Amino acid sequence: MKEIKRPEVLSPAGDPEKLEAALRFGADAVYLAGKSFGMRAASDNFSIEELKRAAELTHSYGKKIYLTLNTMPHGGEYPELRRFLGELRHVGIDAVIVADLGVLAEVKSLLPDMEIHISTQASICSPAAAVEYAKMGASRLVLARELTLPEIRAIREALPERVELEAFVHGAMCVSYSGRCMFSNQLTGYDANRGECKQPCRWSYTLLEVKRPDLPIPVEENEQGTFIMSSRDMCAIELIPELIDAGVNSFKIEGRVKSAYYTAVVTNAYKMAVEAYLADPEGYKFEPALMTELESVSHREYCRGFYKHTPTELANLCSTSGYIREKAYLALADEDAAAGEMCRFVQRNKLFANETVELISPGKLGRKMTVKDLSDAEGAAIDCAPHPGMTFYARAPFDIKKYDILRAGGDDSAGR
Repeated sequence: MKEIKRPEVLSPAGDPEKLEAALRFGADAVYLAGKSFGMRAASDNFSIEELKRAAELTHSYGKKIYLTLNTMPHGGEYPELRRFLGELRHVGIDAVIVADLGVLAEVKSLLPDMEIHISTQASICSPAAAVEYAKMGASRLVLARELTLPEIRAIREALPERVELEAFVHGAMCVSYSGRCMFSNQLTGYDANRGECKQPCRWSYTLLEVKRPDLPIPVEENEQGTFIMSSRDMCAIELIPELIDAGVNSFKIEGRVKSAYYTAVVTNAYKMAVEAYLADPEGYKFEPALMTELESVSHREYCRGFYKHTPTELANLCSTSGYIREKAYLALADEDAAAGEMCRFVQRNKLFANETVELISPGKLGRKMTVKDLSDAEGAAIDCAPHPGMTFYARAPFDIKKYDILRAGGDDSAGR
């Protein structure tokens, strides 16, 4: 029987809260950015001191931390790049993710012992390209999102075993090839290749006939329009066995600008699916309840990426506008509590006494519970917890661990 290598679940960490959520809910590694040269300028990102603390926290969990350096810097930015790389020497990062050959050369020169991962922005889509990056010293290749499973398998077979493959399995996709796009720059002045994309591909558009500028024509196929540039979100959790078989070593979750709730729930779902498969590869069956978990977070219509078909065969474009909103993140457990005990929580969104909610715990599906014996920080009974950040107590119907999450229960409360 073919040996199955344990794949890594790699989660986004847009800020310290999301970093902790990823680690608590099962991430094997996290990726984040400093204040410069990362592809998600919209997330809070980390200062050098914050990166040090993030590395210490991550390593205390026995996990790994990767830093994105995957923008395409212009010539005038290289002095700042060199200064930033110098500051990284004693931060404790396990690897950097680069897309540009010039950045790659600077990392090798200034941080010779640093592991180098090649970003999806490099658009690696052939064995030939993969082999050349391996010759340059890359220890991991983040594959282009446009690859099919057979293409990934061919790349794996062409590489030495020391070189790992990373592939996106969940989150937003880009209508442009592996995200290399100038549309945002053209319309807004914000350069997508410097991490500033404003996603104009998601906007609504009309056509104008040159002699009739006062008669705009919607680009539409139905009552909501056709979304000629807006990609669906990827959700490849059902393909985990096939991705492992193709040789993928790391499952990457997109979403550094999403919520801490998103990070926790998506990480938890993929970790549970991976562990279930590894426990019984021959008898493994996908648990549909995991898809229910993934439906609870903010997302556009889901697709499985291009692993089963090429973009030419099926473009994976949205058929509706906007996001499917996630269930409200109500509170975070602030201590351990045994079943029957009062548990202390920190409020995130308003909740009510006797409301039916769900508890999210690492390695478990959402469990319904009723908010019983709701009280404030002094122990006085209250009808609701209305103030963000307030401390409140509720009785635990089962064991609760610190950092477990309370979310709204039932489909009717999603996104309220």
